[in-house]
Amino acid sequence: MMTTRTLFPLDTSGVAVKICGVTTGEQATAIVAAGAAALGINFWPKSKRFVALESALPWLLELAGTVPRVAVTVNADDDELHRIYESGGIDWIQLHGDETPGRVRSLTQQGLPVFKAMGIRDRAMLEAAAAYESTTLLLDAYAPNEYGGSGESLDWALGAEAVRQWPERQIVLAGGLTPENVAEAVRQVRPAAVDVASGVEVSPGVKDLAKVRAFIAAVKGL
Repeated sequence: MMTTRTLFPLDTSGVAVKICGVTTGEQATAIVAAGAAALGINFWPKSKRFVALESALPWLLELAGTVPRVAVTVNADDDELHRIYESGGIDWIQLHGDETPGRVRSLTQQGLPVFKAMGIRDRAMLEAAAAYESTTLLLDAYAPNEYGGSGESLDWALGAEAVRQWPERQIVLAGGLTPENVAEAVRQVRPAAVDVASGVEVSPGVKDLAKVRAFIAAVKGL
């Protein structure tokens, strides 16, 4: 049975913004102050934006109760996912690997607050997303071996189709978004939220706060 819990409050007005690949407490605090609705912290060791849980935990704990703190993971085992969640520094776990619908179901049954992220290349891959019992679904560009943060763009028509097909789901649009194109992406797709990493960076893991503010302003139509 699909969990009814969602990453963003159901009564959120407008489109929410998740800033992903945050690596320092200073930037995390500034990003929250700029109006981000969620933060993504990448715990996949092969990521260009990897940060170890132990080093991030002090500032993650300080941010408790502000916005959802999302652990980005790739094919992590049960023990690792429980360790991340039980640290107290994380509210949600984003499964950005090759997790099957059965695996996601098992993790949910274990009490872990997980949602699936998928790289979508075509309609067939989008249709496969129906099998995942997740009320929040992140759709990213298909980039083999990258597992997100590639800067490649998702076909917005597929994102819009997902929003129409699953009105009960929170669709989070990711992949190649920037301050310059996100308003048009929002207009075409009408997602619950947008997710950005490389589009607001100076270099991998180092955010350009001016770009972060411009991105959020573009989403909100300011």
